[in-house]
Amino acid sequence: MYRVWSFLTDNSLLLVFGALTALLWANVDYLSYHHFVEFVIWEDAPIGHLHHGHRTLTLHYLVNDLLMALFFAIAAKEVWEAVILKNGSLRGKKAATPLFATAGGMFGPIAVYLGLAMFMGSDTYNAVANGWAIPTATDIAFSYLVGRMVFGAGHPAVRFLLLLAIADDAAGLIILAIFYPSGELAPNWLWVSLAAAIIVFVVFNWLPRRMDRGNQNRPMSTFVRTKLHFVPYALAGAVSWYAFMRSGLHPALGLLPIVPTIPHADRAFGIFSAAEEHLHDLLNVMEHSLKYPVEIVLFFFGLLNAGVQLSAMGDATWLVLAGLLLGKPIGILLFGWLAAVPLRLGIPEGMRIIDLVVIGCVAAIGFTVSLFVASVAFDAGPVQDAAKMGALFSFGAAAISIIAGKLFRVEKRNL
Repeated sequence: MYRVWSFLTDNSLLLVFGALTALLWANVDYLSYHHFVEFVIWEDAPIGHLHHGHRTLTLHYLVNDLLMALFFAIAAKEVWEAVILKNGSLRGKKAATPLFATAGGMFGPIAVYLGLAMFMGSDTYNAVANGWAIPTATDIAFSYLVGRMVFGAGHPAVRFLLLLAIADDAAGLIILAIFYPSGELAPNWLWVSLAAAIIVFVVFNWLPRRMDRGNQNRPMSTFVRTKLHFVPYALAGAVSWYAFMRSGLHPALGLLPIVPTIPHADRAFGIFSAAEEHLHDLLNVMEHSLKYPVEIVLFFFGLLNAGVQLSAMGDATWLVLAGLLLGKPIGILLFGWLAAVPLRLGIPEGMRIIDLVVIGCVAAIGFTVSLFVASVAFDAGPVQDAAKMGALFSFGAAAISIIAGKLFRVEKRNL
């Protein structure tokens, strides 16, 4: 129990506290909660929403569109390392079956969500169809926590789950960028973001290393790392964020092009590994520095997005839940079996095919990213609130996972 509490306090407690506070507040005094969410920080700001001809920066916009960029940057860092490093977790044959399972964990929920929506009639389908991506999400932190509770920290299914969740994050970022623009598309602005990424990489990463060739003291690289530190990348990130905002793509993804330009170690110990703290490359140092600020951001994200009234439950609630609780396990099982058996890609030693069902139940905890997608898939109103309720109720997958673990006789293995 101590380990569970320690993990929660280190990664997710503030997010949960923010979400619970929002849920209670919205059901006690919804009007005051709504006024808080839409609190105007700055009128006539250069960013924000158009309101009666003026641009305003609201608290909701500040958190969802600006500060959540830090959260997605950390997610992108994990994906980048998993793909680019020589022994990255998403490279090689070992990643093949988890990648297939990830695809199943996305296509399954989409099929269930849209299929049931069509069955419920054209009016329902037209109202909720744009939320098809909500049940594709997997909350890495909570899924990892529940996975350890069900399988034990030493079970190979936990690593399989992490690979699946990281790949799911990568796919989710792509879906957000392509299918959920925040405004009218102006793709020419993306050249500005690309230019910022290229310039900061060449001038502050590639060039110092090239100038230091043959010199073990590495004076230029040391100067850049110790004197300039993260500043050039922060400036490039600001430019990239602004370009994303002007391009019509969701600005919360604005830091993604900058992440690969930051100097990184040639190895990674894996997400949630304590050994990661011993890596002192700039990318990991920046991630460690952002850990507590991002936890505060997630508190406000939960506070500003989870405030829905219990009476808001509707068709979108049940569709999101069905996509997560049915589509995830079915899709992960089918695609994982396809990869492991007919395609002979195998599964990790010590895992059984039936474990894929339990992994699917654990991966059905959508929460953070599902809430975010719901907030961009629908305009504020009953459908958005109903979809958010489905994302919140996905916590029920934790109990289902524990029951499934008992039912399928999972052998818990601790380190």
